[in-house]
Amino acid sequence: MNQQSQVAVVGAGIMGEALISALISSGVNPELITISEKRVDRSAELIAKYSIKQAPLATNVAAADALLLVVKPQDMAAVLEEIKGFINPAAVVITFVAGKTISFISSALGTANPVIRVMPNTPTMVGAGMAAASMGAGVTDDHKKFVLGFLAATGKVIEVSEDLQDAVTATSGSGPAYFFAFVEAMVAGAKELGLSQEDATTLTIQTIVGAAKLLDESGKSATTLRENVTSPNGTTAAALASFGASDLNSMVAKAMKAASDRSQELA
Repeated sequence: MNQQSQVAVVGAGIMGEALISALISSGVNPELITISEKRVDRSAELIAKYSIKQAPLATNVAAADALLLVVKPQDMAAVLEEIKGFINPAAVVITFVAGKTISFISSALGTANPVIRVMPNTPTMVGAGMAAASMGAGVTDDHKKFVLGFLAATGKVIEVSEDLQDAVTATSGSGPAYFFAFVEAMVAGAKELGLSQEDATTLTIQTIVGAAKLLDESGKSATTLRENVTSPNGTTAAALASFGASDLNSMVAKAMKAASDRSQELA
């Protein structure tokens, strides 16, 4: 595996496009990237934007050295059934499909192709993603280097054992939605206090973006930063006490457990 390998991308939605961009950023020649996408207008859009190629699914997977599966969980079984008779036996299969295990994919394909399971998240679209990769049997150092290399172009990437992928899904995979829900709640709360929609939105988003940047770059823990901004008997202390009374920690843990359980159900 290297930057001259043929790469097939099956599914060219928002995440598929982000991965195409990452592949190119990591040094893969766009002419070596071929998509298979049912929507003709979407294919045309991405070909024009990235100078990549398009091919029917069977043709694409037969020629690929690396096969990226970026489809919806409910479509995965049908896609695997369609490609199993055509897949290049030397190709590494890289799945970005929530809940679908390496054993599920290997069993459905009925081949010995090495499989890498990846859980990305939506900030991948702006180069600030968080991905976790699990290596299946037969994955070589070259495969690993290739995958971790282009995933690094999407943000940050770690390697985890596959039994932790449901926990990863509940943490970073679904995590952006928790953040967005909190932003919605803060904006609504600010409006109740008299701020306009525009001002409430600006104040909330910049506050959270700035806080995240501070956490990422200061080298200090979230606990330390929280304590630094919390004066005894002050306004922040009053707000945090309200969170505590509502058992915020338990609420978050329960939500993450629900996400993890659902990930297991999708397997």
